Amino acid sequence: MWGGASRISAGIATVVSLLGCLGGPTDVEPPPEDVRSILFIGNSLTYENDLPGMLEILMEEGLGEDVYVASEARPNFGLPDHWASGAARELVALGGWELVILQQGPSATEGRPYLLDFAELFAEEIRSAGAEPALYMVWPALARFFDFDGVLDSYRTAAERVDGWFFPAGEAWRVAWETDAELPLYGSDGFHPSVLGTYLAALVMYEQITGLDARALPAVITGAAGSLELDEELAAALQAAAHEANRRHARRVGA
Repeated sequence: MWGGASRISAGIATVVSLLGCLGGPTDVEPPPEDVRSILFIGNSLTYENDLPGMLEILMEEGLGEDVYVASEARPNFGLPDHWASGAARELVALGGWELVILQQGPSATEGRPYLLDFAELFAEEIRSAGAEPALYMVWPALARFFDFDGVLDSYRTAAERVDGWFFPAGEAWRVAWETDAELPLYGSDGFHPSVLGTYLAALVMYEQITGLDARALPAVITGAAGSLELDEELAAALQAAAHEANRRHARRVGA
C-alpha cells in the first residue's frame, strides 16, 4: 500500500484548523423545525474528529443555509448496543430527521450478522419516524487491511437490504490511495481516522446528501458552524477521491 514520498503528502502540515470539530460524544438536542437535520448512530469512528460537525460545516458552505447534524455515538457501541440502550431509538422517534446514518465497526466477519440484522430493525423505526436510513461504510484496522472488500460487502449489503443510502467512505480511502499511497488517513492507532480520513468521509456524505459536486468546495471554509483549512492541492485530491468513490459505489433510496 505504501509507496514513495509524494508532493501532496508532504503538505499534510498545512492542515491548519478544525475549529469546533474535535469533540466526542455529546448530548443531542431535538432537530429544529424547518432546518435540514441528520442523525448519526455509531461509535468512535463517528465521533473521532467529530464527523457530524464536519459534515455540518460542509453542508452549510455548499447549501448556504442552516443545517443540523447530531450524533448518538458511544465508545465501542455496535448497533445491537444502541438498540438495547434505547437512547438512539428515542432520538429517532422524535422525528424531524431527513436521514439517520448507521455505523458500527468494520463488520467484515463476526460483526456482519449484527450489522445486517440491526440495520433492518433500525430502518423500520427510522421510516416510521419519517426519515430514510443510510449506511456509513468504515474501514478495517490497518492490521487487517485485507478486510476492505469484506467491509464494503457488509455495508453495501446492509444498505441494499433496507433500501437505504450507502456512503462508501472506506472506498474513498482506497480511491485516494490510488493517487497517493502516502496519504495518512489512519490515525496514530491504525484504526481510528486521522482528521484527513474524517474529512474524506464527510465529503462522501456531503456530495450525496446535497447533490452538489464535492470538487467545487473551497479548501478553506469559515462559517457559523466552524472552520476548515487545508492546502488547496490536498483538498482537491481528497475531493476528487470522494467524487470517484461515489461514482463507483453510491446508492440512493430506491436505486
